[in-house]
Amino acid sequence: METVRVELGENSYKILIGEKIFSEVGKFISESDCTKKILLVTDENVFPHFATDLTKFIDAEIGIFKIDAGETSKTLQSAEKIYTAAIELGLDRKSLIIALGGGVVGDLAGFAAATYLRGVPYIQIPTTLLAQVDSSVGGKTAVNHALGKNLIGAFYQPKAVFIDLETLKTLPEREIKSGLGEVVKYGIISDENFFAYLENNAEKILNRDVQTLEKIVKRSCEIKAQVVGADEKESNLRRILNFGHTIAHAVEEETDYKKYRHGEAVAVGMLAASYISEEIGKISATEVNRLKNLLERLNLMTSCEGCDVEKIFAATFRDKKVLSGKINWVLMKKIGAVEIISDVPEKIVKNAIKKILR
Repeated sequence: METVRVELGENSYKILIGEKIFSEVGKFISESDCTKKILLVTDENVFPHFATDLTKFIDAEIGIFKIDAGETSKTLQSAEKIYTAAIELGLDRKSLIIALGGGVVGDLAGFAAATYLRGVPYIQIPTTLLAQVDSSVGGKTAVNHALGKNLIGAFYQPKAVFIDLETLKTLPEREIKSGLGEVVKYGIISDENFFAYLENNAEKILNRDVQTLEKIVKRSCEIKAQVVGADEKESNLRRILNFGHTIAHAVEEETDYKKYRHGEAVAVGMLAASYISEEIGKISATEVNRLKNLLERLNLMTSCEGCDVEKIFAATFRDKKVLSGKINWVLMKKIGAVEIISDVPEKIVKNAIKKILR
């Protein structure tokens, strides 16, 4: 079992990575000072695969709240239903909420934990590759609004994250690919050697080789932990984690969060960001092609349909990184390093959007 620590002072916590580690969840709970009432939040897809295996290790009264799978469940209405379940179960300020599922479950359960009784402890047990390498780490919790993604939320750190690689065996291929979009991002923003590792092991990754998956999950978590530890609440450095996300969120919004998985949108968003980076003279066509080739080798999207240039452009201004009417773009300096630029001309952005539409 591998361990990565997120250093945040009194809010520090561990990420445990391995196979068949649900017993570690029970051990963690038994050694904590949490009261013996727990609310388990999961979704209809995850519940039959893992809920029973997990709960047999937990010595407590457990209430289970299931949501419909998918981004459309990440709403204030769903959060209110979780509050109702927590109240009916009698959860107090030391009661634990467990998020068992993908990014939607983690974001929603984390938001509920951050706001119920002004904050109760929670842990993350991510069951998708996307959640394991990204959304379960760092304490970003949120729900969506009709006018934009993740606009209502809080920074609220989990007490621990338990990543069981066994859960990846049940995932459809599309969910694995969605997670790989975020994995590639870490190589771009921080570690060219990691990017090269992905290039050299693309086939093993797609074949779900456990040792390879463990390496990419651990390295992704290490990079995110370093960034979050330096900038917990996204005042500066943490914004680099949003590479590719400005256009990705716009694509998701314009397709009603139904057509594309988050990681798929991130893949095309990263490519668009690389086109912008090239056009303003930050990187070469060689680096753009290197990113595009890796995305293609991992069977990730490099274009999308059902979108309009003007609508995508307008939606980028509803991004959380907009300040005083300007978008803070995360753009490439090279593979392994990015920077924040806020004065990108409209024409360049629209040209990049055109290149990813079909």
